[in-house]
Amino acid sequence: MISAPSLSGAALLIGLSLFLGFAYEDFFAHSNIRRPGGIRTFPILASTGGVLYLFDPARFVPFTAGLIVLGIWLAVFYRQHVGERDDEGEPNVGLVVPALNIHAYLLGPIALALPPWFAVGFTVIAVLLLTGREKLHALARRVDVGEVITAGEFLILTGIVLPLLPNEPVTTLTTITPRHAWLALVVVCSLSYASYLAQRYWAAAARGLWMAALGGLYSSTATTVVLARQASSDGAMRANAQAGITLATAIMYLRVLAIVAFFNLVLARQLAPWLISLSLAGLVICALQYRLAQRPADAKAQETGQETGLRPTGGNPLELGPAALFAF
Repeated sequence: MISAPSLSGAALLIGLSLFLGFAYEDFFAHSNIRRPGGIRTFPILASTGGVLYLFDPARFVPFTAGLIVLGIWLAVFYRQHVGERDDEGEPNVGLVVPALNIHAYLLGPIALALPPWFAVGFTVIAVLLLTGREKLHALARRVDVGEVITAGEFLILTGIVLPLLPNEPVTTLTTITPRHAWLALVVVCSLSYASYLAQRYWAAAARGLWMAALGGLYSSTATTVVLARQASSDGAMRANAQAGITLATAIMYLRVLAIVAFFNLVLARQLAPWLISLSLAGLVICALQYRLAQRPADAKAQETGQETGLRPTGGNPLELGPAALFAF
């Protein structure tokens, strides 16, 4: 008799393969090119992979043989159809179709042998990547090489340098380890980088006081300098700039409290009343400045249907000098 976990795994296998097949056929519905896979093929592939896995769950010999057969069939198919072009003139050379067919085959043992969340996440991520092609390509066109380099630097700081540093004290003068010190730098850089990405790619951040609030997370000093320059060059921006500088300073107190809490929760509790009070005072002053100040450009902006807002502060989100000073 089949056990309950096997029945639930089989149901999950069929459900996820049907879900993948629906998304696959809907995505390629406009194309005139015949592509392997779909609402019938994927459940069959997933069931076949699951059955072959159950024959030898220790060494995967039947399952591996089936995977080789599937790979040979896909190679033969693409050798015959690689020269075809769809209605948009795109060649039939993409790896998405064979990758999804292999995905469906691997879904069998994954749904039967691994926790359900893994199979669900494995399939949902594939569907999101498939259906989000246009948005992902549009995002890739917006990102320049400098952004990629910055992301690589951030990954090196967090994923390579931090794990390699020793977590033992290197001197008797302090119990702080090199990893603790670098973690402080990473926390500061992470807040700055997250704020920078929001300013750069979140459209709403460019309107109103959102930019100043995010600038307070990034660098209240840099935000103050930029907004002061904007106010001096454009008198219509002065009211927004003054309120923005106050808001960035108010957010800075909360940023400091969050960083302290990350490393020393007891100290953060002692500082919380004072830092929160300073932040609340700044928020109240900001609200008064924004509400009472004269903004002659507002009426004109409303007439033209445009919104006044602060411009991005820019700058390098991974300025290691200030972060290292804070860590020290």
